[in-house]
Amino acid sequence: MISATDIDKIFRDEAGRALATLIRLVGDFDLAEDALQDAFAVALERWSAGEVPDNPRAWLVNVGRNKAIDRIRRQAAFRGKQQALLHELELNANTPAEPPAMLDDDMLRLIFTCCHPAFAAEVQVALTLRTVCGLSAAQVARAFLVGEDAMAQRLVRAKQKIRLAGIPYEVPERDALAPRLDGVLAVIYLVYTEGYVATSGADLMRPDLATEAIRLARLLDRLMPDRAAIKGLLALMLLHDARRAGRETAAGDIVLLEEQDRSLWDRAQIEQGLRLVDDALRVPGRPQPYAVQAAIAALHARAASFEETDWPQIAGLYEVLLRINPSPVIELNHAAAVSMVDGPARALDLVDAITARGGLDGYELLPAVRADLLRRLERKQEAREAYAAATAATQLEPLRRLYARRVREMGD
Repeated sequence: MISATDIDKIFRDEAGRALATLIRLVGDFDLAEDALQDAFAVALERWSAGEVPDNPRAWLVNVGRNKAIDRIRRQAAFRGKQQALLHELELNANTPAEPPAMLDDDMLRLIFTCCHPAFAAEVQVALTLRTVCGLSAAQVARAFLVGEDAMAQRLVRAKQKIRLAGIPYEVPERDALAPRLDGVLAVIYLVYTEGYVATSGADLMRPDLATEAIRLARLLDRLMPDRAAIKGLLALMLLHDARRAGRETAAGDIVLLEEQDRSLWDRAQIEQGLRLVDDALRVPGRPQPYAVQAAIAALHARAASFEETDWPQIAGLYEVLLRINPSPVIELNHAAAVSMVDGPARALDLVDAITARGGLDGYELLPAVRADLLRRLERKQEAREAYAAATAATQLEPLRRLYARRVREMGD
C-alpha cells in the first residue's frame, strides 16, 4: 500500500514534464492543466489502492490525454478546428509519452514557448514559474510583489495569446534560438532556484526541480555548444547542487555553509562543475554573468573548510559581476562577502545603503542578511527586530526555524 505522502511526491516529481507533454498533445495550456488535474484525481483513487504503474508519468499523460478527449467531446460548441484537434488526439492515442529525440523534449519546448519574444520578460518568467515549476498563482504573485488577482489575469492573457496568436509549441530552428536564449537561461535558473530553496512550505528543497533544471541545461549545452552562458549556468547549478546532502538535517532543518560536513558533498559532480567553469571562462568574449557566478561557487567548492575559503577573491568576483550585470541582489551578495573580508560593520553600511535606495523592497532575504550582520556586531535588540522582519517575510518553514534558532542563541 502506497502512502498519501508517497503519492504526493510522485505528483510533484512528475507534474511538470507530464504537463509539458500534455500541452504538446492537446495544444492548449488550460485544457492540458485541467486534464492533468483529472488524471491526478484518478491516480489518487487508484494508486491509494495499490495500483501504482511502473512509469507514473506516462500513465498520467495517457489518462490526461483521454480526459482531454472526453472534455472536448462534452463541449458541443467545439466544431471545425476543434474536430481536427480531436481527430489528432485520437490518432496519437498510442504515441510514446516521451519522444526520444533531443529536440522533441517536451519540457524544453514548453520553456521556449513561455520565452517567446512576443512576451515581456516578466511574463516569460511568470508563465514558466506557473507551468514548469508548478507554483500557484499566489506564489508567482508573491515573487513579483503584485496581487494574486493581477497575476492570475496576466497568466490568463499570456495563455490566450499563445492560443490566439498561434505561437508554436516547439524548440525553434537554430537561427531563432539565440534571441530567446537569455530568457530561456533565466527561467531554467529560476526552476533550479525554486528547487534549491523553495518559495514556501515545509521542505527546504525540491530536488525534482533542481534535477530537471540541470537536465534541461545539459540539453541546451548539446543544442548550442560552446556558449559561455550555458556552460556557466550548468556549472553554477552543478556546484550548488553538489552540496545538497549537507544542506539540511534529517529533521529538515537548514545547515548553514559554515556548519556543513563537506565530506557529504558530491565530489564527482563538483569536478564536473569545475571543468565546466574553466570551459566557460575560456570562451572568447565578454565575461558572462553565469560564468562569474559559477567561478564564485567554484571557490566555495575548492575550499577544504569554511575558514579556508578565499573570501577576498569572492568579493572581487562579485565586484566584477556588479560591473557586467548590476542588480540589488548582487549588491546584497557582495555585501555578505565583504563582511567576511572587512567585517560586519562595513557590510552593514552597504546593506543599509541598498535599503535606503529601495532597490530590494519586499525581498525576503534582505532583513535576514541584515539580522545576521547585526547579530555578529552583538547589537542584539536590532538583530531580534530584523529576524522578526525576516520571519514575517518568508513562508518557508525551515527558514523560520533558522531565524528562531538564531534569536535563541543570542540569549537575553
